[in-house]
Amino acid sequence: MTATLFTSLFPLVAYYVYNLTVPLIERRRPSLSTIMNMQRRRWVTNATRRESPFDAILSGNIMGSVSFLASTSVLLVLAVFAVFGQLPTLMDTLGTISVDSTFTIADVQIHLIVMLAMFVIAFFAFTLSLRQFNHYCIMLGALEHDRVTSEEEIDAITRMNALGAKNFNSGIRAYYFSVATVAWFISEWLAVATCLATILVVAHREFFSTAHRTAASAAVIAARHRKKLAESDVKKEEGPGEF
Repeated sequence: MTATLFTSLFPLVAYYVYNLTVPLIERRRPSLSTIMNMQRRRWVTNATRRESPFDAILSGNIMGSVSFLASTSVLLVLAVFAVFGQLPTLMDTLGTISVDSTFTIADVQIHLIVMLAMFVIAFFAFTLSLRQFNHYCIMLGALEHDRVTSEEEIDAITRMNALGAKNFNSGIRAYYFSVATVAWFISEWLAVATCLATILVVAHREFFSTAHRTAASAAVIAARHRKKLAESDVKKEEGPGEF
């Protein structure tokens, strides 16, 4: 019973530990999310200079994706509740597919509660993300294009966008770790192995993937471009040298 409880809770605990560990790692090596926050600031900065529906279209596409995943979370929660009403059928099915055939009804009920918790966490993460992206759209729409937007206001709008992205990533991670809870029905130790493999895959995507290198390259190119523009402005202000 103790081992079964450990393997059931392991994906949920690993999810929280991973979320707490990533910010500590980001102090030494920027993650893909950290790099994309730089692009978010560029987005807001450029949005202050144009009056077009382009930014609204981009924001709408993002919110549509978040809304879809939030709706999917609701369906998954309902599916888990439905399984509670079909436990005898589920136990018969597990007897044919499970390597660990010693699961009791209490074991399965506890594990279903863990699965339910994972999907509820994902639902709240996605809905909070959707709300924050909605706030971002309002703040973006409230920009006054007849004046120069201050750096403080740009930073505030960027932080709201970054908060929405952070909670979106949290919901996605809940989906990732939920894969391990499904593997539990085959073997409880397969769930632990799947969870550890998930950590490696997610960490690779965050810190060592091709997308990470591409985003970092784009950030470096943008920084060089800004530096050249700044140097050009300085030369213009200095004017021609005296002879």
